[in-house]
Amino acid sequence: LVCCFVNMECKDSAHQEREADNKSLNALECLQNAYSSSSDEQSDDGIEQKQVEKGSFQNISLHFSKSKGTLVKRNLAPELPYENNSKVVHVVDLKKELQHNASYDEIFLPLQGPSNPFKSAKQQMLRNTLTGFVEPAHINDFNFENERRTFESYGYAKDPTADVPSDRIIGDVESAAKYNGLTAFESGKRLKETEEKREKLKNYDSSDVQNFTGPWAPYVGEQRISAPDAETMLEIEEMNRKRKKIIKMQKSEMHEPERSLLHISDTVDYQGRTFMCAPHDEGVNLRADAVPERCYIPKKLIHTWTGHKKGVQVIRWFPSSAHMLLSGSLDCRIKLWEVYRGRRCIRTYMGHRMAVRDLSFNNSGTQFLSTSYDRTIKLWDTETGQCKERFTPGKVAYCVKFNPDDDKQDLFICGMQDKKAVQYDLRSGEIVQEYDRHLGAVNTVTFFDKNRRFCTTSDDKSMRIWEWGIPVDTKLIQDPGMYSMPAWLACQAMDNRVVIFQVVDDKIRFCRKKCFRGHIVAGYACSVDFSSDISYLLSGDSDGKIFLWDWKTRRIVARWKAHDGVCMSVLWHPHESSKVASCGWDGTIKFWD
Repeated sequence: LVCCFVNMECKDSAHQEREADNKSLNALECLQNAYSSSSDEQSDDGIEQKQVEKGSFQNISLHFSKSKGTLVKRNLAPELPYENNSKVVHVVDLKKELQHNASYDEIFLPLQGPSNPFKSAKQQMLRNTLTGFVEPAHINDFNFENERRTFESYGYAKDPTADVPSDRIIGDVESAAKYNGLTAFESGKRLKETEEKREKLKNYDSSDVQNFTGPWAPYVGEQRISAPDAETMLEIEEMNRKRKKIIKMQKSEMHEPERSLLHISDTVDYQGRTFMCAPHDEGVNLRADAVPERCYIPKKLIHTWTGHKKGVQVIRWFPSSAHMLLSGSLDCRIKLWEVYRGRRCIRTYMGHRMAVRDLSFNNSGTQFLSTSYDRTIKLWDTETGQCKERFTPGKVAYCVKFNPDDDKQDLFICGMQDKKAVQYDLRSGEIVQEYDRHLGAVNTVTFFDKNRRFCTTSDDKSMRIWEWGIPVDTKLIQDPGMYSMPAWLACQAMDNRVVIFQVVDDKIRFCRKKCFRGHIVAGYACSVDFSSDISYLLSGDSDGKIFLWDWKTRRIVARWKAHDGVCMSVLWHPHESSKVASCGWDGTIKFWD
């Protein structure tokens, strides 16, 4: 019974609400009919009025207050068509194009709307270029340069803005306060006036002889610095020279550790003989006194030794037998090569920090000397590869040579960069004699006259003759070259000639008729050599060619391209009739037959 009673109450309330809605609709219909009947203007214009049907008011939202019973109405005005006929011109077009000709006032109107908070004042400023606003102005050259120099010198300048006070400063304010805002033009004069005058240590009392100063009195706190006299300057220069020499000596002592590398496994043969022994099964007599009766011109290349990474500067035959070849290269390494059999690289000697300049065997071939641009001279054991001695003369040794006498194998001489020829003793490791009459670096040393005398060539364009152990030259010859023989001196001159000197009765005579030309060696220390029978003279040149001259006729009998670079050294085999070894700056050593 309770449920039925509740449902009846709900139905009664819904019925009452529908009746209230119908009453409100009837009231609205009456109101519209009243307005339509009293409109005279609409009837005159002939506009037909449409009656409002009941269903047309269904879209009107009506709200009733149940407590008071009043009607609340919204949006009761009829909907009319709207057309915007006003013409609006946008000053800023987002498409960045103008559809009409805008006037000057429209274009330069101030920007409207709120400012961008993420832009700085510099970014918000009006600009007509990418970097700012440019407008023509006239500035006096003197004022502009004065402000520019003031800013460069003191760090401040006057603000050039027109609408600010003229005494406004931009830049270093502290510096402006220190110099009272003076410009570069004014500071030179006014600063001198504002500076406090320095006081002098005056003493005008003429009776005080020792302390009298007069007008030459110094200022308070003044320090006097005077240049030393000539003698003191010489002492200072000498001290600096010694200090530099000590530093160079210390650097030269920082040598690379000496070591050697053996490249062959069969160091001894079936009889226990090492590679130092000359082979006897090559069909060539390699004894020291075996010299071919006649020599012939080489025709072809039979072998090329490649192992150096840079140019080869010097090559030397093994003494007496010449069954091995020693080479020094610009890659700081020395290599020992086989001339016969497999023609392999036997051993590599490493210990120089710079390019190798010269090599020299002793008479037995068990030891050899090497000089380098690292200002060191080293004594090596040929068989074991051990460095036995190291000499540091302090200058570059351009050449080195053992004394050829068997009883003087512990003495050697080297031509130095500092215009001297220095004689060393291996037993003490010290210099025992100096030959210092040259005016330039000593390039070569050559023994002759049964090794009692030797000649040296130098950069001073002279050749000097010396007695062994006597530091005074006995003869001076101008325009020399290089090489020597027992009775003839063949000298490579820098005017592309090979000139000859003859030794007669302990005297040296220049042979004007014996002159060999045709090659180009100017600027290069290319060595010359004789064939075993003294019938040919051969030399390399700067184009990598080998030249052979006939000794008697002085004519070129053969020349051929041997190396890609400069051909520095050419050696004729002492026991072969037609075999020649050559080296060049292309890093190769070639064997010709």
